[in-house]
Amino acid sequence: MTFFKKIYSFKLFLLLFLLCSCDDDNNPAKSKISSFNYLPTTTTNSIVKHQYYTLSYNEKFEQAEWVAYQLKDEQIVYTTIKRPYFKQDSKVKTGSADWRNFKNSGYTKGHLLAAADRKFSKEAYYETFLTSNISPQVYDFNAGVWNRLEEKTRYWAQKYDELYVITGGILTNNLKTIGYENVAVPKYFYKILLDYTEPEIKAIAFLIPHEESSKALYEFVVSIDKIESLTGIDFFPALPDGIENDLERSSDYKNWSFR
Repeated sequence: MTFFKKIYSFKLFLLLFLLCSCDDDNNPAKSKISSFNYLPTTTTNSIVKHQYYTLSYNEKFEQAEWVAYQLKDEQIVYTTIKRPYFKQDSKVKTGSADWRNFKNSGYTKGHLLAAADRKFSKEAYYETFLTSNISPQVYDFNAGVWNRLEEKTRYWAQKYDELYVITGGILTNNLKTIGYENVAVPKYFYKILLDYTEPEIKAIAFLIPHEESSKALYEFVVSIDKIESLTGIDFFPALPDGIENDLERSSDYKNWSFR
């Protein structure tokens, strides 16, 4: 093979490599989103991977300390699926809380990963009804400000094409408990959203008191550092340090549209 033929062959190989590295839309940034490891650290070493989300279960508080998942524009569908019964998560080695703990407790079974985020298939929707994905929530919070944030998250997933979402309750000692398994009732819930579509990489975090509220969502914006200090969890540890530090110290919501 001549020198020029070698150069041509190398260029052809490089071109094919770049094309294969992109997604169906030939967008390398989106490919980077889908392949990157965005999982937080775990304080319990009890990570459970389901088909449509991942969680870290905290047996002491009988619920997940976080639930993490991708939420894409094409996953947002508005269809009706019959709600299944809640059931325990067989993948949690210590056993997830029994749904009967919630009976006559005065608390609803609050989804961490919203069922409405997974209506693109019956299988995905049913997976959100595992008890490892719920936490005790008062009705006016669950159907109120928490629901507003879930709806806004779906709006942003459509606006920005794809988000990575991490959510959970703030689990601390001396919380009120319900049921025979002492399921903890968090005083605060958090949700962290990451838009890693280059060149505008951004994140936003919410910390919401577990109570009825009519406040605007932007009033609950905090830094990711704040939530890390409350939970002991390191969010997005695999991101390059410079990007991670900039994202986590900021509580600026100007890059996000609240209208």
